[in-house]
Amino acid sequence: MTAQVENGAAADPAADRALKEKHRAMWASGDYPAVAREVIPQLGRVLVDATGIGPGQRVLDVAAGSGNAAVPAARAGADVVASDLAPELFEEGRRWAAEVGVDLAWHEGDAEALPYDDASFDAVISCVGVMFAPRHQASADEIARVTRPGGSVGLLSWTPEGFIGQMFATMRPYAPPPPPGASPPPLWGDEEHVRGLFGDRVSDVRAERRRLPVELFDSPEHFRDYFKSHYGPTIAVYRSLADDPDRTAALDRDLLELARRFDNGVAGTRMDWEYLLFTARRA
Repeated sequence: MTAQVENGAAADPAADRALKEKHRAMWASGDYPAVAREVIPQLGRVLVDATGIGPGQRVLDVAAGSGNAAVPAARAGADVVASDLAPELFEEGRRWAAEVGVDLAWHEGDAEALPYDDASFDAVISCVGVMFAPRHQASADEIARVTRPGGSVGLLSWTPEGFIGQMFATMRPYAPPPPPGASPPPLWGDEEHVRGLFGDRVSDVRAERRRLPVELFDSPEHFRDYFKSHYGPTIAVYRSLADDPDRTAALDRDLLELARRFDNGVAGTRMDWEYLLFTARRA
């Protein structure tokens, strides 16, 4: 049976459960906590600072992963809930939180059906997380629902034109077709798209494109091989090609060419990965 989509949510519960299990397995594969720790460690703090999170606030991090933004929010003095569809990612986050001496709650939860009451958080954030939930409108509706009036919304997402957006564009011809109703993740990096998702439910919108300098990789080949072994979406595409060595080799070449195109390093590889920093106030 094909799932139909009504008002941003799946009408077929069985198909929706299967899709979410597939997403959970994808993010649990590889080593996303290493990506968060080694490639993008500063982004969580950027989001926390931009959202103005501080002591006394109740904060929800949606699609929190291993706590890239949740732990910095707790270090800022907030009472934090980290929610993610893949609780396998929490172990690394718990270790990190213990190392820096903060406590926060870790909850398994679906960004498209958050298990929290209306208006129950002072701030709701997501750092390159909620963008990967397939139904953008459903996720935006949930973020707006659980944020109290006057509370803050803070989102950090890869842009379509930036490196990660272009990586997804490169992988798209090799990947299985997306499920009905799903939207491309990098659309969360388009200001007009995000404004449209929230509409008049938010005010005081600020949207800024920034770049993250990435110097972890010794070469374009190092980037490609790292993402093949660490990053769930890339791993999933390669697994779908397991019986097709020619297409696997073609994707190898295309990802290598992409990294070379964005490499602006002189000694070693350096890339600037563009993201959209979006903050707003719940109307």
